[in-house]
Amino acid sequence: MLKLIVGLKGSGKTKTLIEMVNAAPNNTNGAVVCLEQGDKLKFDITHQVRLIDTKEYAISDGQALYGFICGIVASNHDITDIFVDSALKICRDNVDEFTVAIKEIAAFVNANNLNCVITSSIAPAALPAELQQFLQQ
Repeated sequence: MLKLIVGLKGSGKTKTLIEMVNAAPNNTNGAVVCLEQGDKLKFDITHQVRLIDTKEYAISDGQALYGFICGIVASNHDITDIFVDSALKICRDNVDEFTVAIKEIAAFVNANNLNCVITSSIAPAALPAELQQFLQQ
């Protein structure tokens, strides 16, 4: 299941994500992965979670993000939870590209029975209607 956490800068998205990431290893028998652009979370995320800097792998658009997620799951079938911080930024702040990526990621995680939480800096009202179903409640 895919969940989106959206809001403008300073609304607490990353703090919420950090709490969810750090709780995940206690709630699963599988592996937990967190993707971020940069390394700002390296001191906030528990060592039990695989933290990956998307910049190290040249993940710089929505299609690359989707492909990378598929690739990490293909290489480790024990993954149960995937977290992505600032996905819209990874998609070059292109809302159309972001929308396509989110829909592809949602289909993939549903087909593979994974939990996925993605944060993005966008006002909830500006989120495309087709993505509203994924909003974290």
